[in-house]
Amino acid sequence: MKILVSADMEGATGVTWPADVLPGTPQWERCRAFFTSDVNAAALGFYDGGADEVLVNEAHWTMRNLLLERLDERVQMLTGKHKSLSMVEGIQHGDVDAVAFIGYHTGAGTEGVLAHTYLANSITGVWLNGVRASEGLLNAHVAAEYGVPVILVTGDDLTCEDAKGYAPGARTVAVKDHVSRYAAVCRTPARTAADIRAAAAGATALAVRHTPVTIGSCTVELEFDADHLAAAATVVPGVAPSGERRVVYTSGTMYEGIRTFKAVTTIVSAAVEEQYG
Repeated sequence: MKILVSADMEGATGVTWPADVLPGTPQWERCRAFFTSDVNAAALGFYDGGADEVLVNEAHWTMRNLLLERLDERVQMLTGKHKSLSMVEGIQHGDVDAVAFIGYHTGAGTEGVLAHTYLANSITGVWLNGVRASEGLLNAHVAAEYGVPVILVTGDDLTCEDAKGYAPGARTVAVKDHVSRYAAVCRTPARTAADIRAAAAGATALAVRHTPVTIGSCTVELEFDADHLAAAATVVPGVAPSGERRVVYTSGTMYEGIRTFKAVTTIVSAAVEEQYG
């Protein structure tokens, strides 16, 4: 049994504001330990439940945040950028039985600690076939195309609620309770590690591959906080204006859809000006 852990940082224990997740800051350095603790607890739980392999895919920012030396020696970690499927890289090889979303968060334009979708700011909303989409929802649909279930989600309490929409059978662990985008009531790392490990051990029973499920044609619409960003996004073939500060594109599969999404966010991030956005 092989479990893929997609590890993001905004939903990690103790994380509540931008400096906590911005590489190079003193706060980021401190919170890396909390993030690593969450991921390691999930891995230990999966091993407790009978998993043979745990592959951790770093999914935050530079994708070089976790402290490898603090992970259980059985864990393997995929670190670094420029990966075909970004946050769920590794799921496409046919040997993954389940995926866990550790340290996840809610989507752009919604309530939640450090809520966003791919870009910290600039994107104010994303919709997949008319449904507002978080990173969790987008990645869950990619996983479904490979027959891989989402079995565990951790983050703030609103992230756990969001997970009910895209992985209703998954175990969830709230490591903090949302107060505002930059404030939360946090549990201690010792408590969250115990909670995540126990949930992961129980979730392992859900690690059963299923018949690949596709949503068919997927239409993705993005809304930005400035018109020039929407214009920049239309550089990507197939992406067209759809309204004020909005663009839309349609893909035949989520594999294609998430890759186009990554292309759009890469182009848009390069178009953001430091002071005016």
